[in-house]
Amino acid sequence: MWTSRIFSSAARVAPLTPTTAFAAIKPRVINPTFLRQSSSSTSAISYKRSHPHKRHPALMSDYLHPEPPSAEEAVSNILYSMPPSGRQQERRRHVLNCLVQNEPGVLSRVSGILAGRGFNIDSLVVAKTEVADLSRMTIVVKGEPATVEQARRQLEDIVPVWAVLDYTGSKVIERELLLIKVSILGPEHLRAQIKSRSPNWQLDEDEPEELSPSNALRQTHAHLNSLTELAKLFRGRVVDVAGDCVVIELSAKPDRVDAFIKLVKPFGILEAARSGMMAMPRSPIYDPHEKIDDDEEKESTVDLSLLPPS
Repeated sequence: MWTSRIFSSAARVAPLTPTTAFAAIKPRVINPTFLRQSSSSTSAISYKRSHPHKRHPALMSDYLHPEPPSAEEAVSNILYSMPPSGRQQERRRHVLNCLVQNEPGVLSRVSGILAGRGFNIDSLVVAKTEVADLSRMTIVVKGEPATVEQARRQLEDIVPVWAVLDYTGSKVIERELLLIKVSILGPEHLRAQIKSRSPNWQLDEDEPEELSPSNALRQTHAHLNSLTELAKLFRGRVVDVAGDCVVIELSAKPDRVDAFIKLVKPFGILEAARSGMMAMPRSPIYDPHEKIDDDEEKESTVDLSLLPPS
């Protein structure tokens, strides 16, 4: 034992006295396991195993001159960075244009077929055209392509429907009309403005105090100028001005209409009316001097073998 060796060596060096005896007996208190671990030749390996080696921080040279990744690492990085792919039949927005006979009951039959298939109609616009007894109906729905195609064919089977065109994926011009009434007194007075329009309105204690004429005039003109400049950015215009609100008219894409509503919402929206989306396909431009590829010419030519016998 290590403790017995230490005790015997101490006894040979000096005679036993109370002090030396206490010093010789003192090493017996030391844990033998600690002594065996600290004095063993494999103590360094034991320490490394019990304390894993931490990775040193990268040097600045590693960032300035990184090692080029191998082909396997590059491919793995691309595969792991790719976002998860959605379903093949993804729900997307579809724009259907129906040419229908201008007669009563057509709108209810069309909406009934779409409701029967579980479609939620996002927008529906119907109006007569320049042709007598012909109306144009623009419908915006969301659903899977296969289900929308079945609904389109079912709509064409209706007797008053002339044709149903699917503008999904085509280059179309989309427009929607917005009329919105916005407060110019500020959002803190919006609650009082809404309640003042009802006949049973009474002033609450928590509502803001009335502004002085000068402060109210400066505040309304500042809000009016801000709303006017904001409408100009979206190519809209102010069509009505009152002492406490304005009415703005905007004709733009549905996405821009949504963005405009979000921007004027902090001012306080009193009323809003949207017409729904109207769509018309863009006309292609042909250049007479542009050469047509041979593949396009082959596709444009009619294969006589596919024609029925005459």
